[in-house]
This record gives sequence, C-alpha cells and structure tokens, in this order.
Amino acid sequence: MKNQNVYIAGPCVIEHQELLETVAQELVRLNQKYGIDIIFKASFDKANRTSLKSFRGPGMEKGLEMLSNIKEKFGLRLLTDIHESYQAEEVGKVVDVIQIPAFLCRQTDLLVAAAQTGKIVNIKKAQFLSGKDMRYPVEKCLKSGAKEVWLTERGNSFGYNNLVVDFRNIPDMQEFSPTVIMDCTHSVQRPSAGDGKTVGDRKFVSSMALAAKAFGTNGYFFEVHPEPDKGLSDAANMLELSKLESLIEKLQ
Repeated sequence: MKNQNVYIAGPCVIEHQELLETVAQELVRLNQKYGIDIIFKASFDKANRTSLKSFRGPGMEKGLEMLSNIKEKFGLRLLTDIHESYQAEEVGKVVDVIQIPAFLCRQTDLLVAAAQTGKIVNIKKAQFLSGKDMRYPVEKCLKSGAKEVWLTERGNSFGYNNLVVDFRNIPDMQEFSPTVIMDCTHSVQRPSAGDGKTVGDRKFVSSMALAAKAFGTNGYFFEVHPEPDKGLSDAANMLELSKLESLIEKLQ
C-alpha cells in the first residue's frame, strides 16, 4: 500500500459471527467505493481487560476459525493481536498483520515470535514510552526476520485514568518505521475510570484522526461497531460503524 493510507477497522473483540459479517460487509463497500484496502481487525482474546468479570472473547481456536470465515467470504485482509509468543505461529497462518499490544511492546520473545511468522508486525506504542523509544522494538523485529514493521500511536498515560496524545510521536517514529498509524479510538480511552472498566469519549475520535493527518501519519486505526454502546469491550470509545465513511472521506 505504498503512497496510500493504511486503514484498520473492526470491532474491539469477536462477539459473534453476525457482528463480524455486518462490519465486514461495510468495509468491503467502502473499499470498493474509495479504492482503498481497509484491513479487518478483531481480537479473539482481550487478555488485558480491567476486571476478571470483563468479556474476553471466544479464545484463539474459535476466534481464528471465525476470522478465517471472514477472509474466505469477504476477501478482506485480517489483523488480530497476540499476547503470548506461542500464539504467533497459529495466528500467522490466518491473518495478514499480527499486532503487539501496547503494554507488551517490550516483550522480546513475543516480538521475535511475531517477526518469525513472516507477517507484517504492527507494534502499538506503549503508554509509558516516547515515540523515539520505539526504535528498539522495531529493531528486535527486523533482526528476527520481519520484512515489514508498522508502529501505532495510542497516547501516553500519566495516571489519573486518562491518556494524552503527543502528536510529535508520529514524525519521531517515522524516522525508523515508514508506516506510522494513529489509533484514533484507543487514544480517547479513560483507562479503568468506569468502576472497574475502561471508558472513553468517542466524540473526539474524528479530531484525533484529523490532528494525526496534520502531523503526517499514513495510517488510521478505528474500532467500530454498529451499536457501540452495546459492545462487550471498549464500548465508550468505539466509533459508530455508520460514521466511518464520512471520516474516511475527510482523510483521503
């Protein structure tokens, strides 16, 4: 996707097949209308949820089966995240992009395992690191055989249940990764601020995307849902699926 924005979109977590197909159908329509290639994203296991009571997803085996069905039926490229190094090989057989969660971006064994699959590795910048610090996770992947490494900005945490985005991280990370993506939905989170769960404010998602565009980002990450408030994970910061098209128009 040279000289073109990378778009990643999908529900936070795999809830059920009907949800996946509803989102996938809309992404296919947008791809055809705008000549883009939105990568379908969904997590099979949200292992970093706030509470033991939080919904995590169907697990790797069932989740990969459901994602495979989406690829076969809709022809979309796939992205999902891994939390353990043993997951990389099986996940790499199904998806096109393996994502490393922000809190795990320094985990050497996880990065090496993802890199050795031969898939694109998308590393989310940790909430506790600067953009320039991400040079080292990139080096770990490249020296372990990764052909392409993307980086994703998702804000920094200073405690007190909030995130702050320093958009200077985008050009800083582009010094050593040609593809730097703005995670426009996770950046509006308020971690653990909702009585044992993460909340957020989706009204700022569009502003995050446009600010990132001004700083030269070449990729955008959106968690979307037909009815976000009914979502089983990240409900407060997911974007309404119906609003994705108007935002993509502004970013083209």
